[in-house]
Amino acid sequence: MQASRHELTDRIVAAVSAKDADTVKALLEEGADPDTRGPDGLPLLCAAVAGFDHETAEVLTAAGADPDRELQDGTTPLLRAVDLGSDALVDAVIGNDPQQRLAEGARKRLLELARYWFETGEEEELRRRTGAVGPAVRRPVDDDRYTRVEEVSLGGLTVRAGHAAILTSLEGRFGILPPVAELVARAVPYWIPDETHVNWSTAGYVLAQRLSPQDWSDLKALQHHPDTVHRRLLADVVWSRNAMTWTHQLQATAQEAELLAAWAVDEPDPMVLARVLEVYADVEHADQELIGLGYADHPDPRVRSQVSGLILRGDPPTETAATTLLALSRDPDPGVRRSTVTDLAAHSTPGFREALLTLLRDSDCDVRAEAAIRLGATEDRTAAVTDALVSLLDEADQLLCLEIVYALARRDDPRTEQAWRHVGELPPAFGRIGPQQEDHRILAYWSYQWRNRPTESDSPTA
Repeated sequence: MQASRHELTDRIVAAVSAKDADTVKALLEEGADPDTRGPDGLPLLCAAVAGFDHETAEVLTAAGADPDRELQDGTTPLLRAVDLGSDALVDAVIGNDPQQRLAEGARKRLLELARYWFETGEEEELRRRTGAVGPAVRRPVDDDRYTRVEEVSLGGLTVRAGHAAILTSLEGRFGILPPVAELVARAVPYWIPDETHVNWSTAGYVLAQRLSPQDWSDLKALQHHPDTVHRRLLADVVWSRNAMTWTHQLQATAQEAELLAAWAVDEPDPMVLARVLEVYADVEHADQELIGLGYADHPDPRVRSQVSGLILRGDPPTETAATTLLALSRDPDPGVRRSTVTDLAAHSTPGFREALLTLLRDSDCDVRAEAAIRLGATEDRTAAVTDALVSLLDEADQLLCLEIVYALARRDDPRTEQAWRHVGELPPAFGRIGPQQEDHRILAYWSYQWRNRPTESDSPTA
C-alpha cells in the first residue's frame, strides 16, 4: 500500500534527523518532496547542512532540493554550507552548473564568505560572533571518506576549518585561476603526516590541473624550495596529474617522468624522497630499476619501502632485482617487509613463493595479513599455500578471515565452511564499504556453496 503524503513527510523528517541517507533516498524514490520543511519551518536540506551530513544533503540536492532558496535571514542552504566550512558539504549541495546557474552577485557572495573565514580564522570569527572568551575546542574529524579537517567549537557554535578548500573549489567552479603561489600558500599550513587535510588535498588537486607552461614552471620551482613541505606538495601534485592521466587513459608526459627521475636522485629529505619514489614508480622511465636498486640499503625504512615498486619492471625480473626483493622481504622493518608482498605475489617463482610463505608466519600481524591476502589471490593451489592460510584463522581478525574464505572458495577447498564460521556476523557498516551482495569475497563464497550444493544423486535412496 502506497504511503500517504503525510506519512512520507513524517518519515523523511525523521530520516533526515537520524542522518540516514539511505532511507532518505528510498523515501524520495517513493515520492517524498525533497523540499519538505522540518519542524523549524526550514527546508530539510538546511537540517542536513546544519548537521554536517553531506551524504543526506547530496541525496536531497540530487532529488531536486533547491540549494539557492532564499531563506528568511537572507541566506541560502548553499551559503550556510560555505559558512560551516565543510568542503564535502559544499560539494554535496552546490548542484549542477553553478557558474551558469548563479548570478554574478551570488557567486561573489559565496567567494567572499569563504575568503573571509579563511583569512580571519575560524576561532577568531567564532569569538567575534559569540563574544565567548577562552580557547576554542578543536578536534579532527573526517570531512569525507578521504580527507580530514578540524572541527572548531566556541560559544555554542561549531564550524570546520575547510574554508581554504571551499574557496579553492569555488574558484575552480567559477572559472577563476589564482596564481600558483597563492594556492601553494593555502596548502602548506595544512600538511599533516599520515593524514590528508582537505585544504591540502584540494589545493593539490587544483594545482594538478594547471597545465600551462608558466604554471608548470612555477610548480617545478618547488622542487628546490628550502622547505620540505613545499617539496612534498609538488610530489603530491605530480601524483594527482598522473592519476588524471590514468582516468583519461593517457600516459604521463615525458617531462614529468624526467622531473621525477632527476628528483629521485637529488632529494635529501627521506620523507619527501619516499613520496617521490612512490610517484616515480607509477610512470614509465628507463632508469627506474637502477635508481631503485640504489636505495635498497637506505637507512630510512620509508625509502626502502618504495624500492620494490621500482625494481621489478620486467617479467621475469632481472636476477639483481629478484635478489634485492628477497633481501627486502627479510628487512628488519615490518613496513619494508610488507611492501614486498605485492611484487612477490605478482611473479610466480619458487623463491618468491617461499618468501611469501615465510611472510605468512611473520611476527607482525599486518605483514601476515598482507601476505595472506596477496597469496590467496594468486593461482597457487598447492597444499602448502592452503594449509598456511587455514593456520591463520584462529588469530585473524574478521576481514582477514573473509579474505581466507575468498582464497579457499576459489580453490574449492572443503575447509571453506570452517573459514566462514570464523568470519561471524559482519557489522552493519560493512555494507557501506562494499554491499554484501556485490562484495567479491562473499560472491566467491556463494559460488562455492552453489558448486558444492547437494544434488539428487547425493540423497540416500528410499
